[in-house]
Amino acid sequence: MERVEQNRHRALANFSSFSRAVYSEIEEVGWEHLVRLSEDLKFLSFRVLDKKKRVHYIEIQLDKSYPKSPPSISVDVPCIFRLKWSRDSRLKDLLQQFQEHLEKLQEIWTILDEIDKSLWVVDLNRLSCANICRQINLGNDCFIMLCIHANDPKSLPECRFMGSGPTLNSLRKTWQRNSKRWNKDKPFLENVANLLDAELPRPPDYQNSDQQVECGICYAQFLPVDDELGAKSGCGTDYTCDNTSCSRAFHSVCLADWLCSITTTRQSFDVLFGNCPYCSEPVAVKINNTKS
Repeated sequence: MERVEQNRHRALANFSSFSRAVYSEIEEVGWEHLVRLSEDLKFLSFRVLDKKKRVHYIEIQLDKSYPKSPPSISVDVPCIFRLKWSRDSRLKDLLQQFQEHLEKLQEIWTILDEIDKSLWVVDLNRLSCANICRQINLGNDCFIMLCIHANDPKSLPECRFMGSGPTLNSLRKTWQRNSKRWNKDKPFLENVANLLDAELPRPPDYQNSDQQVECGICYAQFLPVDDELGAKSGCGTDYTCDNTSCSRAFHSVCLADWLCSITTTRQSFDVLFGNCPYCSEPVAVKINNTKS
């Protein structure tokens, strides 16, 4: 019985040391970037913004021997990065390496953003940051699947034609005949149009894609001019839901007040964790980003 009690105390001491280390490392990264944290503190998920303000998530699984052994990671990107880890490494070092990897992928996402904005992409809202293929509706039951090369995004993409339209075979032959026209120095969409010898159709809502700026809670574009709001007085929306099929905009003040009224909201230090009022995806907002 005494040995069992000693083992229990030792396990509690080890967990206490582990939990202090994890909390300390989360503090270094910033609680506002934390999306999920398991009860045993061994699973974490962080939200990371790249230089273009695209939102990315990294899931981290900590081993019981952490930090002696490196964590396992899962990221929503076209190609994974090789983690450099030592006994002295911390979560902030992992996030820094992820941030550097994201910058190497900017050219890919810039091209994909151009495609998504300008062409009729099928199931656009279901695509993730890891998906480098786009199925494009050319009209008349003709579709083209373009897959960009991760290591050379400006090169001629892999192409597959789909559908049953009468012009399908003609488009396929035109693409094959003109493939040598591809020029890396020209814009990607100009190259595609040149190879097809055709004008590419715009998305159906191309003329109605105005950016949403009204707050999803107070339904106003700007906060009122009020001394109680401090630096937020008169400000526009400054928080957007990360769910691309939602992308609802909010004032962080309004979102924090709304989260405070919900019983399921959790608070860690100065960060509130809850769910989007529109799509129920996780949201996190700093309290000190609100009224001051």
